[in-house]
Amino acid sequence: MTKKTTPPKQSIGNSHFLHEACQALGYDEQVFALLAGASREFKVQLPLLCDDGSLKIFYGYRVQHHNALGPYKGGLRFHPSVDMQEAHTLAALMSLKTALVKVPFGGAKGGINCDPRSLSRRELESLTRAFVEKIHRGIGPNLDIPAPDVGTNEQVMAWIQDEYSKIYGYTLGVVTGKPILIGGSQGRTEATGTGVAIVMQQHARHQAQKLEGKTVVIQGFGNVGTHCANAFKRLGMKVIAISDSKGALFDEAGLDLHAICQHREKGKPVSTYPQARQISNQDLLKLPCDFLVPAAMGNVIDGKTAREIKAKVVVEAANSPTTFEGDQVLMERGIPVLPDILANAGGVIVSYFEWVQNMQQMPWEKNQITEQLTTKLSKASDEVFAVATGKQCSYRQAAYLIATQRLRDAVATVTI
Repeated sequence: MTKKTTPPKQSIGNSHFLHEACQALGYDEQVFALLAGASREFKVQLPLLCDDGSLKIFYGYRVQHHNALGPYKGGLRFHPSVDMQEAHTLAALMSLKTALVKVPFGGAKGGINCDPRSLSRRELESLTRAFVEKIHRGIGPNLDIPAPDVGTNEQVMAWIQDEYSKIYGYTLGVVTGKPILIGGSQGRTEATGTGVAIVMQQHARHQAQKLEGKTVVIQGFGNVGTHCANAFKRLGMKVIAISDSKGALFDEAGLDLHAICQHREKGKPVSTYPQARQISNQDLLKLPCDFLVPAAMGNVIDGKTAREIKAKVVVEAANSPTTFEGDQVLMERGIPVLPDILANAGGVIVSYFEWVQNMQQMPWEKNQITEQLTTKLSKASDEVFAVATGKQCSYRQAAYLIATQRLRDAVATVTI
């Protein structure tokens, strides 16, 4: 008889979902502890001499979860909320994501606890290069490959590659999400948003439904939210609400996405666009719609919010947007959730394609990337839907069962 596992007293992020999967698979407490823990953690101090002559102290973090499936892989986030616990949570999530979609990477995550919007270009570059100086021994194309995340972009990746190359010689594959001119991949910028749309298409086929004419609410309109919206528009769907950190916009007839993007390009917040009704970010989550797509930060759908959601389906374009309690409420209410480790896996899949192109020094055409992305995500989606149907469980439970078993088998092969 297998021993029951219990989540740690200071349970982090997705450990509840992992714990649930371990129990269902009959794994004991030691296996759960092995999969929940991280292989290595870095914390470095980053003093920054600011343009005005003042000194500010920031901290950089990198958590490497497990690498039994391949080199560590995960984003770098520049945001005031970055800390070791957040990095640990997201690194574990990445390990499960890569296992689910069969990408030969392990999971990692990290970042700096800064607000990049408050820094000048020189300050941001100095801080980024200082971070590489401190952690360069822990990253590399066969060790740990960072990528853009919240608050970072292809320019930050270019600085990291350049600083790393000063130490080790020109190295293409140390990061992904780079500018195309220096080894970046076609389709990488829009990969997460494109992937979300692919998963939704597979779900619609599984349900024998059409997406055309369906209404969508997107919480967050950064890189992921913007590309999600564009992908939905190409599918004939109607985006009726979007938001940024300042507020939200709503138009029952459908928003003019092109005009809103032009408004934003003038340096104005999305929520100040005048040709749509302004609402609060919290009210946006309660709008009646076919699909609610959280595409910003984590933990926005807690138990209370989940009771007020009027969407027919929740699609997690962000990492960990739904808490364990929120997920339980949505299940009780019969609202399906397409989970983050499936729905937003397009980013890491195309990051893998970029890494392969760098290692082979052979760029791919965009149609090849789109085709391979569609194939990988479609197969992973179909597998999740089949397990959910066969075991009469939620899509998240099915995804975690598949990913946890693969990760455990890989880790056990080299550890146990």
